Amino acid sequence: QLPHILFPVGGMKKPEVRKLAKQFGLITAEKKDSQGLCFIGKIDIKEFLSHYIKQKRGNILDEQGNVIGEHAGVFFYTLGERIGNLSSSSTKGGHPVYVIAKDILKNTITVSRKSSAGILTGALDHVDIEKCNWLVKPTNKKEYQVQTRYHQHLQSARLIIHTSKFSIQFESPQTMAPGQSLVLYDGEVLVGGGIICS
Repeated sequence: QLPHILFPVGGMKKPEVRKLAKQFGLITAEKKDSQGLCFIGKIDIKEFLSHYIKQKRGNILDEQGNVIGEHAGVFFYTLGERIGNLSSSSTKGGHPVYVIAKDILKNTITVSRKSSAGILTGALDHVDIEKCNWLVKPTNKKEYQVQTRYHQHLQSARLIIHTSKFSIQFESPQTMAPGQSLVLYDGEVLVGGGIICS
């Protein structure tokens, strides 16, 4: 379907679009950039989900399984999300903590300091991706630009195609978590992507 989609301003930068909007007297010319769900307006993602998912309080655990706080429900959190400052045996001093695991059946989330969470360490030089969707046939051992987070600068990485999986080898170590999407670009061409699994 993608080749048939028309993007009327697809070749323009945002400042150019804003300039034209101002020229034509559009009310969106000075509108603040969207930070939430752009298709429903200015709203926090947790607030949006709360209209459809009932809150169910549960425990926040540290890596040793100690209860160090409460949350409003596992569905409101994503892997890798920073959830605030908590203190525990593994997060002394109230350091920022990040979600490293979710147990939907037990309604718990497990958190860790960024520096001690294996899946969130800045030392990851490669990951595997699964559930891939390719818009362009990828080339083995080719260097692509990849992105794992919204607003992240593109990073150089090499795609390694195995018989049953795809591996991404980063030029410089990256911070990420399993469950996040990884997208590949070849210049301005969207090649495709997958879900980080290791």
